[in-house]
Amino acid sequence: MFNLREKMPFHFIRLRRFWYAISILVVIPGLISLLMPGRGLNLGIDFTGGSLLDLKFNRPVAVEEVRGVLAGFGLEAASIQRSDETDFLIRVRELSENESTDVINALGDRLGGVTVQRNERVGPVIGRELIQKAIMALLIASVLMVVYITWRFEFKQGIAAIIALLHDTLVVLGVFSLFRIEADSAFVAAVLTVMGYSINDTIVIFDRIRENMLKKKKDETIEDIVNVSLWQTLARSINTVLTVVFVLVALLVLGGATIHNFVLAMLVGVASGAYSSIFNASPLWVDFKLLELRGRQKPAYKS
Repeated sequence: MFNLREKMPFHFIRLRRFWYAISILVVIPGLISLLMPGRGLNLGIDFTGGSLLDLKFNRPVAVEEVRGVLAGFGLEAASIQRSDETDFLIRVRELSENESTDVINALGDRLGGVTVQRNERVGPVIGRELIQKAIMALLIASVLMVVYITWRFEFKQGIAAIIALLHDTLVVLGVFSLFRIEADSAFVAAVLTVMGYSINDTIVIFDRIRENMLKKKKDETIEDIVNVSLWQTLARSINTVLTVVFVLVALLVLGGATIHNFVLAMLVGVASGAYSSIFNASPLWVDFKLLELRGRQKPAYKS
């Protein structure tokens, strides 16, 4: 089947407590930020309500010029994203129709004319519904994944995979909370996409483990078989994640402000997913199996 004595730089499973420690050290700061009063996620207008102005000016305009005009309406704290010299995405508190018209007219008059590409208002009721639907989508996806993995492999691997996905979700949420990056509806889509990507890599590794377990010899331990399986799939995992990362980096640099936060969430999540698939999911399954084996061992009694 394979040679357990072949040269490998290190043993993945024997170092699993080290991998767990790294995950904890990464997750805890973000978790503290999420739970700290006055911190949490920097929710965008999709969640809190507000107005979104997508404007195209007739000439190149600086961000400072746009902010200067908005300051006259008490909107100097607005989020202004510039996608090129003339296109701007402006997020502000919810504006009435008259206020919105006055702001757009002032920008056009002072900055040489403007074309409104999008002018939307999102109320807080829609924001609450979006949060509820996002949480429901995450729960449904998690349950379906456990059912599928249990059917194809076993229940313990499904639980290990979901814990790894929870790790990825907390990493993305933590990064956005720590650095106060705005989370909007596209952020929710990014988290769900990351879950799908991460579980795919985990399934590939679990499949190799199953193949190797079927060829298991008496002198081979679960730890050694899983370690070999991880080394056998490592090149595939690295190559896959790098191809995705290259595309995401290109989109982050060239994609413009509209998709910036979505791509950033994807980038963080894909990197975390690659880590958790290798260093968390399979080692956790090994620990679950070892606990199961210890539970089956009956204590010896002296007569």
